[in-house]
Amino acid sequence: MWEGAIVGRNIDFEPNKKIVQQWYFDGQPEESIVTIKLHPDKHGTSVELRHTNIPDEDYDEITEGWNDTYFGNLEDFFAL
Repeated sequence: MWEGAIVGRNIDFEPNKKIVQQWYFDGQPEESIVTIKLHPDKHGTSVELRHTNIPDEDYDEITEGWNDTYFGNLEDFFAL
């Protein structure tokens, strides 16, 4: 992702329940783990996100990306 600044792989997948990915940020030797869990909700589906080991200097940009680009676009796509 981001022109090679983040590389990784899927390490766990449960259809309609969970996605776990292992990410490596450019120049970071330790992995960052992204876990997305889907939960049934009375309004459809709720999402739980856990993203560990984000480099301090990238935290604000990553948080903005999750909120605006990733979840914001999903919300726009599924808006009624």
